[in-house]
Amino acid sequence: MIQSMTGFGKHVIQLPSKKITVELKSLNSKSLDLNARMPSAYRAKELELRKTIASSLVRGKVDFGLYVEMTGAETSAQINEEVVKAYMKQLSAIAEGDDLRLLEMALRMPDAMKTEREDIDEEEYAEIQKALKEALSEINIFRSEEGSVLEKDFEERIKTLKELLAKVIDMDPDRQKDVRERLDKAVADIKADVDANRFEQELIYYLEKYDITEEKVRLANHLDYFAKTLKSDDSNGKKLGFISQEIGREINTIGSKANYAPMQQLVVQMKDELEKIKEQMLNVL
Repeated sequence: MIQSMTGFGKHVIQLPSKKITVELKSLNSKSLDLNARMPSAYRAKELELRKTIASSLVRGKVDFGLYVEMTGAETSAQINEEVVKAYMKQLSAIAEGDDLRLLEMALRMPDAMKTEREDIDEEEYAEIQKALKEALSEINIFRSEEGSVLEKDFEERIKTLKELLAKVIDMDPDRQKDVRERLDKAVADIKADVDANRFEQELIYYLEKYDITEEKVRLANHLDYFAKTLKSDDSNGKKLGFISQEIGREINTIGSKANYAPMQQLVVQMKDELEKIKEQMLNVL
């Protein structure tokens, strides 16, 4: 079953002193393009988290967010007392004001706060990994649901292409008859004596040149192969893309050989259906 590359997953964990949110969003891309946002204190684990995401999502433009909200008394930021006092002393020398006002001004100055870098707590990191797995599970469900919608659309369009091909096959004898009649008329209009045997040979040559038997067979096979690949266990967006290119090649050849307006109208309809398939194919994993 195919999967879409569009998806969203989110999971929130509540720890004693903080709330951590893991969020994943993905769109279509030719390869895996992963953008990660997280607090600097968690950067040491970024590579490991990226590997987990890559192994699950495989392809797509993915935005990964790790957001931390402090809900308790725990904080890693502290007032840099010596620096603040020095600022207050300098400020009092150039401007009058009470200590509270000077303190407010000093706290806005550079280096007034200092942050102690702490190692990530292993229990907390274990919870983050669980949250990431939950978010990945959610985004993959989303992708599968979107893929199911795409699959139904592809099935309908492949069905339409098969119906149009059937019309082409039914129309082909009339097309060949029309081509022969036009060649006969062209020779008659010239009003010249033509060797019957030579004319018959030339006629056969042109009919063979316009013959689309191989294209009809190959197109039918490609359509069947596309439908079969849709039902495979894995999502094969790239493979389906290659098959759609082969489908397009056969449709184009039929159009160039047709030399018959009613058939060319069918070819235009086939190209329109295939173009819609290709547009949707960009979003298949």
